[in-house]
Amino acid sequence: MVGPGRVRGVIGALGWVAVGSMVANIAAYLVYVGAGRWLLPGDYGQFARLLSAMLILGVPALALQAVIAREVVRGRAGNLRRVSITTTLGVLVTAAIAVPIVAAVADTGIPATVAALAAAPLLVIIAAGQGVLQGRQEFRALAWVLAVVGALRSVPMLVAFAVGAGPAGGLAAGTLGAVVAAGIVGVAVRATGTGPLHPGRVGRDGDADGDGARDRVSALSVLRASQVQLVLIVAVSIDLLLSRTALDEVDAGIYGLGAVATKAAFWLPQAIGVVLYPRLADPARSRTSLRQAVAVVAVIGVLVTVGAGVAAPLVPIVIGEEYRPLVGILWLFAYTGAAMAVLQVVLLAAIAADRTRVAVGTWVAVVIEAVVIVTVVHSIVTLALTAAITVTVAAVGTGVYCLRVMSPTPAPPSEPETSDV
Repeated sequence: MVGPGRVRGVIGALGWVAVGSMVANIAAYLVYVGAGRWLLPGDYGQFARLLSAMLILGVPALALQAVIAREVVRGRAGNLRRVSITTTLGVLVTAAIAVPIVAAVADTGIPATVAALAAAPLLVIIAAGQGVLQGRQEFRALAWVLAVVGALRSVPMLVAFAVGAGPAGGLAAGTLGAVVAAGIVGVAVRATGTGPLHPGRVGRDGDADGDGARDRVSALSVLRASQVQLVLIVAVSIDLLLSRTALDEVDAGIYGLGAVATKAAFWLPQAIGVVLYPRLADPARSRTSLRQAVAVVAVIGVLVTVGAGVAAPLVPIVIGEEYRPLVGILWLFAYTGAAMAVLQVVLLAAIAADRTRVAVGTWVAVVIEAVVIVTVVHSIVTLALTAAITVTVAAVGTGVYCLRVMSPTPAPPSEPETSDV
């Protein structure tokens, strides 16, 4: 039975992380608004395309944070510094190789592309520190870090755009901000101590549980987690990316506005996954924590879906009469985002349990969705239904699998180990 003190602690952690994430998201939103105001249309398109490229290069950073948080919880933190360095160098090399490719494919200038992709290895460093804070359940510190990192990456870009620096200047300013942010994250990690939350027993060679190489995390763990994070990003955006192939220009625009409700429903419960992830990584509590996380996210999803249905008649009044087709189906977009939030929780649980092969099912679902969109879908309603059905199947299948593989038995007691991240 969960005591009231623990419940208050979880609620407090959710509040802190939600506020920190909100500050970071608002800062990012202001960058988009400022770029639209101060950049010419062609420059804005270049800026947006480079941010999309950064989304892909940022996948290893997200994966590293999840892996480090998991290993800190389990006390297997002996070589995380080396894994962090290896991942950072791998992303650095990948970014360097990607510069001419992205510049050619996305039609972006080399200076702007370099300025954008140079931030990728810095994001890995930042993510490593955030993973340590998350694993230690230092959520107040993590919330401050999320807010500060978001501001340091966004505000310099906004200022650069305002003074006429253009895409290259703005992206370079954002990368410099990321340098400062990485230093601040390092300070926050050192300030919160060195011990993991639920450490494993230390063997003679310094490895957790005395199992030597078996318990030493490798860069392969980050690679496995990366494909899980990548499939989530693809699943979130595939319908919107392919909307123009299935719909005409007007309907694709209407669908794009509906997808705003999808993104809102998806991002709203993000703090829950961040706060409960250490519990998902703890074998003694993983199964129960997954049920609790899914239940909370699902309840929020129901409320958001109902709210979208109630608010839908305001769309043509607030946005424009041309968007009236969304009135009857806005709830469906919100439902898709809510189901995507559930899928994110169960995919995080798969990373936490180191059962990343489960993502194969989601990859298959996404591929089938893409084929259906390209070959069958020809209306806004059928496209929205296709996205909703796909994410529902993926979330249910992944959730059932994760519940089956998670250990129902408590982990043995253990002695502390020191993290060297």
